[in-house]
Amino acid sequence: MNRENKRKQYEKGYYKSHACNDSFTCKVCDRPVMAAGAGSDHRNHCPNCLCSLHVDLEPGDRESDCGGIMDPIAVWVRKNGEWAIIHRCRRCGQLSSNRIAADDNPMKLMSIAMKPAALPPFPLERIEEMTELMGGDGNLK
Repeated sequence: MNRENKRKQYEKGYYKSHACNDSFTCKVCDRPVMAAGAGSDHRNHCPNCLCSLHVDLEPGDRESDCGGIMDPIAVWVRKNGEWAIIHRCRRCGQLSSNRIAADDNPMKLMSIAMKPAALPPFPLERIEEMTELMGGDGNLK
């Protein structure tokens, strides 16, 4: 291991101020992930399955001892219009938000975004009845 790699490993907050150009193999889908193509200096999830690893307590600090797999569970839109992925750790349940990368799988992003609409918490055939009970006229037209 060369001196620069050792410093990365032990210097607190190294990735907060330095680009992460390391390649890795995704622990979920087993595909190689390259830093190039992300559209930013920090690749933090697989562009294919969108999974990540729980390595940070604060972005870039690499201080988490958990190391669990972070599953993409939702997307949200920041006030500037940029999309971000919400990840949840399988091991400890920690939630984190990561901006999407330029080469992320668009079908996977859209399937995560549409999941609440596809699986509503109430039966769709009763939406008119429920709307009427809440004081609306119940008419969807």
